[in-house]
Amino acid sequence: MALDRRNFIKNTGLFLGYSALPLSELFSAKNQKPIGVCLVGLGNYSATVLAPALQLTKYCKLMGIVTGTPSKIAVWQKKYGIEDKNVYNYDNMNQIANNPDIDVIYIVLPTGLHAKYAIKAANTGKHVWCEKPMAKTVAECQSIIAACQKNKVKLAIGYRMHHEPNTQQVMQWANTKPYGKIKEVQAEIGYDVTNLEKSWRLDSKLGGGTMYDLGVYALNASRYATGEEPISVVAKQKTTRPDIFTETDETTHFTLEFPSGAIAHGKTSVGKDMHLLHVDCEKGWYQLAPFSMYNGVKGNTSDGQLLNQYIENQQAKQMDDDALAIINNKPFIVPGEEGLKDIRIIEAIYKSSKTGVKINLI
Repeated sequence: MALDRRNFIKNTGLFLGYSALPLSELFSAKNQKPIGVCLVGLGNYSATVLAPALQLTKYCKLMGIVTGTPSKIAVWQKKYGIEDKNVYNYDNMNQIANNPDIDVIYIVLPTGLHAKYAIKAANTGKHVWCEKPMAKTVAECQSIIAACQKNKVKLAIGYRMHHEPNTQQVMQWANTKPYGKIKEVQAEIGYDVTNLEKSWRLDSKLGGGTMYDLGVYALNASRYATGEEPISVVAKQKTTRPDIFTETDETTHFTLEFPSGAIAHGKTSVGKDMHLLHVDCEKGWYQLAPFSMYNGVKGNTSDGQLLNQYIENQQAKQMDDDALAIINNKPFIVPGEEGLKDIRIIEAIYKSSKTGVKINLI
């Protein structure tokens, strides 16, 4: 059923800046020095995504690095002008506490190391940004949150999609429901990966596994697309390469039930390409395809509306949003509690896949 265009715009706020800050806050940010960011872990995501994105930010600046690989230091210093006094290793990163150049410590390590180094970061008295997924277990997530609270620092989790405008529209529709009650969500993400043999993603101790890697996108999307927290989950896992996936999952299917009666079907795999978030409602549907790539997120609706708002760089937007939250002493868009909610469900997904039974979440 087509919606009246005027009512559609009124109800959805499609052309409003969903996450726009008051002009007074933007003006105040211009009068302050950029937020100094220190990257912990100089692997592929830091090197090819975050460091370049920091060069595009308005309110951040790459000031420091923490690495366990000495050969990387000179390369990074030459490329980004990082001073000797802002270079650390994993053993002496506690000394960042005395460095006024650094305001934020960004944890960009394998998931299994997040808790250890996020807590170290919090103990320096610097704000903490931690890549998703937040940690391996609920207990680890809680320990990170507690450390940040104890040290009176802010904690943000790197869910870049929460900063992406088309995704924000889907989040808003979960509340305004312009197409009526949400009935079913389909969230699928996967890539056909063939060179995993030497990846930490095959190591369960480091937080490997498809559900901890790609799957958290599908899980988080199921939650923000409904605007609810699930009350139960049932899951199953399989592999077509048992010689490689001896400790971790290659493909995971999960079904979430929500209090409203909505159902979400999630799928994630490193054996198949897929990239869809589809929401069926009583009076129509909408979708994003692709829904979580680094660029090109776009979608459409059953009555012909297009979801194609563009931003230059998702990670730059994410870090600028978080920098402004620090400058203006506002809550982060994605605080630690959001990361904890996903890990709680992931633990239940693994339990269900092993036992074959539905897990109640309330």
